[in-house]
Amino acid sequence: MEIIRRLDQFKPLPSCVLTIGSYDGIHRGHHGILTSVVNHAHARNVPSVLVTFDPHPRHILDPSADKLSLIMGIDQKLEIIESLGIEIVYVINFTKAFSKTTATDFLNDTVLPNFNPEYMIVGYDHHFGYKREGSPEFLEDYCSKKAIGLEVIQKVSDEGHVISSTHIRQLIQDGFVRRANFELGSIFGFMAKVVHGAGRGKDLDFPTANVIPVEKNQLMPHPGVYFTRGRINGLQLYGMCNFGTRPTFNEKDLVMEIHFFHDKAVDLYGKEIRVEFLERIRDEKKFPSPEDLKSQLIKDKQKCLELQGKYE
Repeated sequence: MEIIRRLDQFKPLPSCVLTIGSYDGIHRGHHGILTSVVNHAHARNVPSVLVTFDPHPRHILDPSADKLSLIMGIDQKLEIIESLGIEIVYVINFTKAFSKTTATDFLNDTVLPNFNPEYMIVGYDHHFGYKREGSPEFLEDYCSKKAIGLEVIQKVSDEGHVISSTHIRQLIQDGFVRRANFELGSIFGFMAKVVHGAGRGKDLDFPTANVIPVEKNQLMPHPGVYFTRGRINGLQLYGMCNFGTRPTFNEKDLVMEIHFFHDKAVDLYGKEIRVEFLERIRDEKKFPSPEDLKSQLIKDKQKCLELQGKYE
């Protein structure tokens, strides 16, 4: 897959099938759009193209400190996009100046001269351009005038819920990671750096790696105990994660610590690992003593080991 971040040295395409979107947390609905782009491109023997934005437009347009939490960063999005078969991705550096670009100017000045789409595919709720004027209805009129084919993909529902980034974000925040993973079509997780901790786990014979997300606006799961998988240097390290305040020790700060079930999970301090949340085991709770907590951790580990076979 070719990733373009500047167009000054890009050779314009004679034709393509193209889609535009932020793709905030690529999910099954997005899969349908991107797969349709790939299939139409193959049928027409032209490249498949995605035009997307980084950082997320909301992070530039929202001046508040409480910015939109990200389900996944740009690197993970690009990995999924490549796995679905998209051939060319143009990642636009989204700035306040760029946000003033009208939908018409964006298409006339950027999309048509460089990509010359003969067919475009977008989602039913897609908007782009200044004041979100680039709606599906706008595109229908524009593409009709330019003799460009257009397909608007309708919403995807499951069990009465429309699959959307908003719904998936809420599932993760509520702790329903297994359901979120189903709707994503991939495993929710993020890159994290291993940092020094208080050594609580080692004292309980459950040594842990304390981690913090690399992405400062990373969406975090609901506090609790999770069955997790870590990925580092080609290794898959299954384990269990506690995300919370460690109430048994009367602490207050949120901490994420992972106990890996692997003898090679040593000396991780300072390294970056990918942490994936497979299933939620239980709520975090305060135990009468560290010994009672240790007894529960033994039960948690056994439950996680029983689940491990589902994911190997």
